[in-house]
Amino acid sequence: MIDLPPWDSPFYAVALFLFGICVGSFMNVVIYRVPRGLSVNNPKRSFCPSCRKEIPIGRNIPLLTWLLQRGKCAECSCSIPSRYFWIELLTGLLWILCWHSFPEPMEAIFYIILGTLALVICAVDIELMLIPRVFSIIGAVVALAGAALMPWRFDQVTWLDGLLYSLFGLAIGWAALWLVVLLGKALFGKQEFKFDNEVDWHVREPETDEEEISFVIDDQIIQWSDIFFRKTDKLVVTGLTQLNIDGVSTPAKSLTIYDLYIIVDGERHNIEDLKSLDGKSTSATIPREAMGMGDVDLLAVLGATFGAPSLLVVVLFACLFAIIIAMLGKVGLSKMLPFGPSLIAGGVFWLLYGEELWSWYLGHFI
Repeated sequence: MIDLPPWDSPFYAVALFLFGICVGSFMNVVIYRVPRGLSVNNPKRSFCPSCRKEIPIGRNIPLLTWLLQRGKCAECSCSIPSRYFWIELLTGLLWILCWHSFPEPMEAIFYIILGTLALVICAVDIELMLIPRVFSIIGAVVALAGAALMPWRFDQVTWLDGLLYSLFGLAIGWAALWLVVLLGKALFGKQEFKFDNEVDWHVREPETDEEEISFVIDDQIIQWSDIFFRKTDKLVVTGLTQLNIDGVSTPAKSLTIYDLYIIVDGERHNIEDLKSLDGKSTSATIPREAMGMGDVDLLAVLGATFGAPSLLVVVLFACLFAIIIAMLGKVGLSKMLPFGPSLIAGGVFWLLYGEELWSWYLGHFI
């Protein structure tokens, strides 16, 4: 029988870093494929997003391959985003940090899993402005399991008490931000474009896997995912002076575009059947959101992880973090920012300082 060294042995730091960067390499596959509806198992090997050629094992070494190839594909010399290198490195460093910060192996593994998932969510949200629900479901399952296995994290005694405490945090987190989404939809649910003279508009098909279908009006490009969050969301083109469907001029007084189809004077056409859609108009109205449902799901996961008392601090710090990022990046009020990384930053703040802050608040004001 092999005797393992104690948990505080440097052996674990080295082992966790090496294993972490390998997991980070796989997480890069997840980050690219899952939001695009691709399988993480087929093809089994990583491939270049540009030339689509599979990468052999000898050229798929975490950290080293990206550095040795200077961030380029060995086959087509296409640039490979630095995100691949940073995700691998940050995953390895995160695993070491969790090992160093939590003396209990079970708690360290718990935060290793959630921390790795948080890195994936941040990368996807920054790149594509969305948080696939599958990530939040996995996070919620891990958080609830952790609450049942470690009820003492919430000052609870039995596994059932810990699970119920976590479930309550999940429900409060989801409901609170969902109400914010509804309020934002009621107050800021539309964006109007009005022009003194007619302008060109068209629906642009994606040219690569990195792009998505877009609506372009007066050279302003609006991605499909920024317009359609629900099946009921619609883009209304008004002031039509010209409408072309598949290159054929079509007289029409109104055009309504949904996610999967269009309505032209009451007649329905499926978007996937259209070759082109363009025209001229003087105005258009598109739906918009204060935030997406992915943020709602993410706050529910944070509520399940840290409990309902954490949510106020998490959201307040997340808003502060988002404001700082917007100011540093000189982002205007009309520009959408991914809110998922800010929520995760709020969760990290609670993990580091939240308990003390909450105790201080209870002691002075309640």
